[in-house]
Amino acid sequence: MDLFNKVKANLQGHDKTIVLPEGTDARVLQAAVRLAEEGIVKPILLGSEEEVRNAAVEASVDLKDIEIIDPLKVTYFDELVNHFVERRAGRNTVEQAQELLKNVNYFGTMLVYTGRADGLVSGAIHSTADTVRPALQIIRTKPGVSKTSGAFIMMKGEEKLVFADCAITVAPTSQELAEIAVESAKTARSFGIDPRVAMLSFSTKGSAVTEETTKVADAVKIAKELAPELTLDGEFQFDAAYVPEVAKTKAPESEIQGDANVFVFPSLEAGNIGYKLTERLGGYEAIGPILQGLNMPVNDLSRGCSADDVYKLSLMTAAQSL
Repeated sequence: MDLFNKVKANLQGHDKTIVLPEGTDARVLQAAVRLAEEGIVKPILLGSEEEVRNAAVEASVDLKDIEIIDPLKVTYFDELVNHFVERRAGRNTVEQAQELLKNVNYFGTMLVYTGRADGLVSGAIHSTADTVRPALQIIRTKPGVSKTSGAFIMMKGEEKLVFADCAITVAPTSQELAEIAVESAKTARSFGIDPRVAMLSFSTKGSAVTEETTKVADAVKIAKELAPELTLDGEFQFDAAYVPEVAKTKAPESEIQGDANVFVFPSLEAGNIGYKLTERLGGYEAIGPILQGLNMPVNDLSRGCSADDVYKLSLMTAAQSL
């Protein structure tokens, strides 16, 4: 059973709802119809109903009974405004909140925050900042997590790997790397992957000692304190974490013997380059980024995404809410 069939099997019977703020985008509409036809995850489209339905006609899709919510016409708009003002604790006035919640990403995030939806997927026509900012202001990070991070599921045949952070934190500290490792393991589990976590660097188990390698070695210690039950080690060069023959030579005492499936990169620079090399040269499919560390799931699409990308990320967002 492939990853998405497993995800769909796990979602059966849970009636998860995903809000799609970009209700006039053809790719989003196509994904919403696919989700609705399967009946596993319920999509909600945001926007003017007239504009959404006109866009559906242009995209040659039949929305049937898919729910469309116009932020400007809902009866509970003032209720959301009050919740937002309370959540922001004096940072925004009622008038400011009213203006912000006319924005589909802010409105959609409030639907998630107030339990009217289980997750949000945006970014087909919005920037990452436009998608992530409302989530950071409203949903916020989990207790014990200082920053969000972005993971990719890398798939090729039956192989499934998790790479992080490839999207958010430019220069993580040891503490932040440890948190990324723990959250990445949770991401792996939510998609049926039994995590074996490798913290990456350009040395293996002290073969070089620099400020950069020490940061990763310290992160390993912190991560083991945060999640002692987790199979995790480092610092590793990639080959020592991934190739059993190399692991026997470079890290013979490690519990990771070339069988890691969750890889934590020491910087955003390394992570972003690493996943794109794996995708483009290695022929792996990259699914993500999946935002980690939030209290409730919100995920960001690339503006170059396909309808299939929207569909898959919607399923994965629903899986994060289980």
